[in-house]
Amino acid sequence: MIRVLLAEDMHMVRGALVALLNLERDIEVVAEVGSGDKILPMAAEYLPDVAIIDIDLPAKDGLTAASELCQQLPSVRTLILTSLGRPGTVRRALDAKVNGFLLKDAPADKLANAVRSVATGRRVIDSELALSAWETEDCPLTPREVEILRLAANGRTVADIAAELFLSPGTVRNYLATVVTKLNARNRVDAIRIAGDSDWL
Repeated sequence: MIRVLLAEDMHMVRGALVALLNLERDIEVVAEVGSGDKILPMAAEYLPDVAIIDIDLPAKDGLTAASELCQQLPSVRTLILTSLGRPGTVRRALDAKVNGFLLKDAPADKLANAVRSVATGRRVIDSELALSAWETEDCPLTPREVEILRLAANGRTVADIAAELFLSPGTVRNYLATVVTKLNARNRVDAIRIAGDSDWL
């Protein structure tokens, strides 16, 4: 019997997934949580074979939780579910050492088979998503540039960003100008859109 922990914040979706998985003769959902910060404690208590984790969770996102599981409970395999199939998300999932990555709209039997494959140590990633991730360019921005662009995307002004990062306003403007150039963007707003679509923020 494959023991599964399910992390999904939407109650109806979680209930449906639990019901579907429990219909399988060789799969049993032993624990379910609705937020990312509960994944590690519940995994430590129930020691599941596979943790199915929604990528967008409150309190702690799914990839962070999956990375923590990999480090602290390496025997627990991780399968990420997402409604966003963007290449950058797939790459981040791979960087987090997850064992599987599936879209939420995958057929139920595909999920069950993915759980079985992940439980036996294989990696499962939707072939089209894997191909798009392979072809996607790495982020050309430095960590500092990403940080500044993320703050700008969240509505911070140049003065706000300068004060928060202990930089001069001129330095912040220079960083933003460099970002616009690197992304071949028309302006700052376009740079935020490009970086957001590529899942770099």
